[in-house]
Amino acid sequence: MRRLAGVTAGLLLGASWIALPAEAQQVTGTPGSPSATTTIDGRQLPPPDPAFGGVIRNDALQSTPWWAPRVVPPKEAPNVLLIITDDAGFGVPGTFGGVIPTPTMDRIASEGLRYNRVFSTALCSPTRAALITGRNHHSAGFGVVSEQSTGFPGYNSIIAKDKATIGRILRDNGYATSWFGKDHNTPAFAASQAGPFDQWPTGMGFEYFYGFVGGDSNQWQPNLFRNTTQIYPFAGKPPGTWNLVTAMADDAIDYVSRMHQTQPDKPIFVKYAPGATHAPHHPTKEWVDKISALKLFDGGYEKLRETIFANQKRLGVVPANARLPSWPAEVLKPWDQLTDLEKKLFIRQVEVFAAFAAYNDHEIGRVIKAFEDLGRLDNTLIIYINGDNGTSAEGGPMGTPNEVAWFNGVNDLPADVQMKFYDVWGTEQTYNHMSAGWSWAFDTPFDWFKQNASRLGGINQNMVVSWPARIKDKGALREQFVHVIDVVPTILEAAGIRAPDSVDGIKQAPIEGTSFAYTFDATNAKAPTRHTTQYFEMMGQWALYKDGWLLSTKVNRAPWQAFGAANPDPLNNQVLELYDLSKDFNQTDDLAAGNPQKVAEMKQAFVAEATKHQVLPLDASVAARIVAPRPNITAGRTEFVYTRPMTGLPQGDSPMLLNASYTITADIEVPQGGAEGMILTSGGRFAGYGFYLLKGKPVFLWNLVDLKRVKWEGPDALAPGRHTLEFDFKYDGLGVGTLAFNNMSGVGRGGTGTLEVDGKAVQTITLPHTLPMILQWDESFDIGSDTLTGVNDADYKPPFALTATLNRLTIRVDRPTLSQADIARLEGARASAVDGSPLTRVQPGPH
Repeated sequence: MRRLAGVTAGLLLGASWIALPAEAQQVTGTPGSPSATTTIDGRQLPPPDPAFGGVIRNDALQSTPWWAPRVVPPKEAPNVLLIITDDAGFGVPGTFGGVIPTPTMDRIASEGLRYNRVFSTALCSPTRAALITGRNHHSAGFGVVSEQSTGFPGYNSIIAKDKATIGRILRDNGYATSWFGKDHNTPAFAASQAGPFDQWPTGMGFEYFYGFVGGDSNQWQPNLFRNTTQIYPFAGKPPGTWNLVTAMADDAIDYVSRMHQTQPDKPIFVKYAPGATHAPHHPTKEWVDKISALKLFDGGYEKLRETIFANQKRLGVVPANARLPSWPAEVLKPWDQLTDLEKKLFIRQVEVFAAFAAYNDHEIGRVIKAFEDLGRLDNTLIIYINGDNGTSAEGGPMGTPNEVAWFNGVNDLPADVQMKFYDVWGTEQTYNHMSAGWSWAFDTPFDWFKQNASRLGGINQNMVVSWPARIKDKGALREQFVHVIDVVPTILEAAGIRAPDSVDGIKQAPIEGTSFAYTFDATNAKAPTRHTTQYFEMMGQWALYKDGWLLSTKVNRAPWQAFGAANPDPLNNQVLELYDLSKDFNQTDDLAAGNPQKVAEMKQAFVAEATKHQVLPLDASVAARIVAPRPNITAGRTEFVYTRPMTGLPQGDSPMLLNASYTITADIEVPQGGAEGMILTSGGRFAGYGFYLLKGKPVFLWNLVDLKRVKWEGPDALAPGRHTLEFDFKYDGLGVGTLAFNNMSGVGRGGTGTLEVDGKAVQTITLPHTLPMILQWDESFDIGSDTLTGVNDADYKPPFALTATLNRLTIRVDRPTLSQADIARLEGARASAVDGSPLTRVQPGPH
């Protein structure tokens, strides 16, 4: 515990006094005694070490000892439980009219307040960066998710040192700080054990972290960390018996209990960020059975939307005069036009999603119960935000048993193919996502989805807040505009802690959010909104809220349409729409045609906000940014050498073999009796590759998003002794260089692979297409064994340790370079698109 000097009139900092208002500083105990505590003014973090306040003579008996007081938060500072769920639109929870039971959220709403105008950024980690810093997502470097980061300040996925997180501020003011569940604010290129760890939760002021680093995770076998150490608590458990949703609740309960038992008077801050309901949707069978028995979705997604809308009006969370927009038949096939097989499949998809949401809410309730059981609930501020963006449509209109397929351009699997996974939907055998028709319904009363920053379906969340010691207007509704950047200043105001001027000697950028603590009081139930201006931007779609008005770009791309050439001028090459949200709750009446001056004024204001908050340059590309070059530890390298087993290297920090030629050479020693096991693998059950010995035979296998597996295999088991195994792949495409010209023709092309044993080619296969974008991101690059899931369950089960001796493993990568002729052709195509001809849409081929 940090200790500082302090008296009632000021703080002794080094050799000088900093005067504080007498009522601001709170001191307990006798100054210099072991039990003394003090608050700090918080302007400088960490606070300077105080000068020794005792007396030092030649001998201890003639001297006076002195202890700096421990730094504590102000008296009555609350515990804070900050909960944010994932990919959940306004119409998901029953608390706001949805059909999915969310009794925990109901309880917090009845004991506190409901908020129906809570805004996100339309995407996962951008919202989370804004949530923990109090700054806009571009200001915090997260214009997009880290997996799409580019080399511009607003998009590099690095939270700069002048934007300290709420964890850091509260920690240095005496709180116990922790983070559970999803991170997604650690750059994908800084997620390995080589560090640096300053952008991990423990490096950003959260003393304890239990969760996964990336954007989503297999809930049955997650890429799980405690602080910065990978852990495998599910190892050896029968399939379906261990799930992260329960495990993280258990760990959070243990943490809160340990903190309370160790120091009962120390306030606790918990950021609780479960992976639900982001894909993959992985609830337990118990919850799937509960939801299936309710028959909530048999009427289809249009009927679901009507039911939710009626419930919302009945609850008063949507105005009585609101109108439901017509169903987007041009984008999503109406329910009555589906085949019986499609209906059966889609109902299974959504029941698993709903079970995931209900299961998650139940486990959140257990964490809240822990505060109650410890007698701390009365002075606990609970902020429970439903969704970091609208419901995800990244499964496409058909849904998918494997979300990794969507990220590689395979987003329209027919129902008969998907039905092969019907009985295991939501188990460890799938990385599943549902039909976008359900996603549209779960964003009721709004339209569109996650990723759509210009439509309320992508950005208008809801929230419940309770603080029994302070909030007395129980069960009431608040309709003021709130953005996720407002959470940090609200917590600080509730705790009586100021935002620091400097942290670690670095001057801090201003907090950009506005506290909504004023809404806690019943007298302010109808008070004017204090957050009056807010921009939105995500992948070239943008909007501006100002004094009740919303200027927004018309949606020109569904979220599953990620592989086309990007709009080259997203600032100006847009259809602009104008809405008066004070009268039009759910963005249904476009007033742009009748108000050209207002449109021009609002656009100018957006440009000003974009300039101020690092939004420029606007970039409408989506999938192209996934394979953009980044400063990871492999950047610029063409050869990688390994001489001993190593596991757990994340995808973002491992050699990338996609869209390139490469040669993998293994020098191994086979013992008497033969050998088997994994030499090298990257990815897992849902996309990846493996180089291994199977019953002594060398095998190289590509798992093409769990839909096709291509295997090169030697004819004979290797005899005892030393052998050289080589897999050589010649890529036929131009590579990622075409992306700089707004053209995707260089990625996902075919190539020819040859397996050699001791210098002799044993099998050659030509692939018409390869994976264009990404392997399974929650799996790692492993040498000598296979962690988590395997690339081919039919051949082996992890860990499948290598029983041969690995002398040396070498990977050489030869990335294509563009010729002058290639560049001239690509520049011509780009100029044609800019001149106004239809944008070239080049899709990676099917696999």
